Amino acid sequence: MISVVVDCVHPMTLAQFWCAVVGGVIDARTQSAEWVAIEQVPGVASIAFQRVPEPKTVKNRVHLDVNVDDLDAATRTALELGAVTVGDVVEEETNRFQVMHDPEGNEFCLVMSLG
Repeated sequence: MISVVVDCVHPMTLAQFWCAVVGGVIDARTQSAEWVAIEQVPGVASIAFQRVPEPKTVKNRVHLDVNVDDLDAATRTALELGAVTVGDVVEEETNRFQVMHDPEGNEFCLVMSLG
């Protein structure tokens, strides 16, 4: 399994956002002002959030794709949690996806398979 670590300004805020988007639980053993991890994320070992002093300023070189059954419903939920959409829904032969920014501006995609 792979663990993903996200640099951020507010680790707990992003951990709570991502828990609501992808599931899992915040690991009480890892909570500090500098680091918070989400465990039991379906398909991923963990997602951790590490405090860094600088804000995000450019496009991510790595992003998360979150597979969803209903793209419209997942987009609405992410928006209610503080995400924002980036552009329109993209339709491809095998899937539809919506590019999003999390509350700190990190890109991610909500992806719905068409097969």
